[in-house]
Amino acid sequence: MLTAPPPPVRLQPGRPVMVAAAPPATPLALPTSPAHPLRGVAPVAARPISHRPAAASLRSSSLISAPRAAAACPAGVPDEDSPLLAVPVPMDPADDALAKQVADAAPPRPPPERDFAGTPYVPVYVMLPLGVVNVSGEVVDADELVGQLRVLKAAGVDGVMVDCWWGNVEAHRPQEYNWTGYKRLFQMIRELKLKLQVVMSFHECGGNVGDDVSIPLPHWVTEIGRSNPDIYFTDRAGRRNTECLSWGIDKERVLQGRTAVEVYFDFMRSFRVEFDEYFEDGIISEIEIGLGACGELRYPSYPAKHGWKYPGIGEFQCYDRYLQKQLRKAAEARGHTIWARGPDNAGHYNSEPNLTGFFCDGGDYDSYYGRFFLNWYSQVLVDHADRVLMLARLAFEGSNIAVKVSGVHWWYKTASHAAELTAGFYNPCNRDGYAPIVAVLKKHDAALNFTCVELRTMDQHEVYPEAFADPEGLVWQVLNAAWDAGIQVASENALPCYDREGFNKILENAKPRNDPDGRHLLGFTYLRLSNVLFERPNFFEFERFVKRMHGEAVLDLQV
Repeated sequence: MLTAPPPPVRLQPGRPVMVAAAPPATPLALPTSPAHPLRGVAPVAARPISHRPAAASLRSSSLISAPRAAAACPAGVPDEDSPLLAVPVPMDPADDALAKQVADAAPPRPPPERDFAGTPYVPVYVMLPLGVVNVSGEVVDADELVGQLRVLKAAGVDGVMVDCWWGNVEAHRPQEYNWTGYKRLFQMIRELKLKLQVVMSFHECGGNVGDDVSIPLPHWVTEIGRSNPDIYFTDRAGRRNTECLSWGIDKERVLQGRTAVEVYFDFMRSFRVEFDEYFEDGIISEIEIGLGACGELRYPSYPAKHGWKYPGIGEFQCYDRYLQKQLRKAAEARGHTIWARGPDNAGHYNSEPNLTGFFCDGGDYDSYYGRFFLNWYSQVLVDHADRVLMLARLAFEGSNIAVKVSGVHWWYKTASHAAELTAGFYNPCNRDGYAPIVAVLKKHDAALNFTCVELRTMDQHEVYPEAFADPEGLVWQVLNAAWDAGIQVASENALPCYDREGFNKILENAKPRNDPDGRHLLGFTYLRLSNVLFERPNFFEFERFVKRMHGEAVLDLQV
């Protein structure tokens, strides 16, 4: 990992050097096993950046100082740090060598930690493996899974999150649902007295980096797609993305007589009937409604299978004939039929904003046409959420429902926020693009699940300074937009996290310091259950994190 260049060590020549004593500390053992990256993020972006070694050169300035008494300078004589003495003096080679030796030998000082004892209880869930139930309706490695769930329960974890894959359950024929594997899995979870978050996953698994299994859309749907590929999202070059269905067919009867939203509703209603006892007993605590790529409310604008790599801006996904028809109607209603087209100067998947005519500063994104197009493009996303959530509220009446929104944090520090625009979030520097999304969630009493709460902006700048990323700024904007609207907010980590520094960042976002209203997250879901998590140093940090999320005291707090 790249790190920032070390600051110069300033020593006075010919003076004795004092070394600040560092308290003894046991270095934290970090996992050596490869961590699984997040689906939907390219491998180079999905490395666990929180595993960065402490740079000794960055510590040297705090460990080495020249002795100086406060009253050592007579009146009228400038202090040694005065700009009057800012004349370069050659470093004594002996002092330079000693400084380097001390910097290399001294252990890092851990950053001070906030005490979360007595703070509100925030439940912690753990995502189960993507393929925990296979297409044959069997629980994969059931005995091993039970053992892992027992360990999680003993660590205080509140429950688990499970993807219910459309492609597994309604695989062969319309409205023929096979819930067998999920019934067995849910029974195992109930016997261990864990809670369940269930995801209605209407997208395929296996199309993104980090997907370790392949679960396509239902076979009968892909058969329709062979003769009518416009049921899929399409980019400007005509490439189809089979990860999920285009929102253009939400109200089109192209799925053997049903519209897309009717298909989603029938699936959700079947689940609600089949698992009624789990709702009645309170075992199922929340249903997350999949609304797009990776189960998130967004366009599939940055697909790895089409060559996207972080931090590319992505591409608009509105070129199937159904969305193009809607765009033409919107342009005609506005009175400008020439606007019935997508931008022709928006670059490609891996472009930078400043190298495109559409996204550059002062570019067409802020022109009359650009504002029309982006308003239409983002409204399609909001309308899709509105339609599906209305039916989800009918299917799951009286239950908690949630929607996941992805944290597209790269290019956040530019004027256009290009990567957010292609994903459907109309959030340039002069507009709040998340307010309309929050409003539709509030309309249907749905919680917001937001990602990337563990990421630190400084880490992003160290690894990819050219991305102008700001995950902390994005998290602050989205969480406050939701809280100000009065809706509940939950979150999850975007990348694998095993270290204390990453967990501390999650805690700070979960329970903001000095919030006058005492707001905090509804819950947190950890990505993801794996053998790496159960390695001794990793699980020690995770168990410690769970206690602090629950508001319990820990004995080894670094203050």
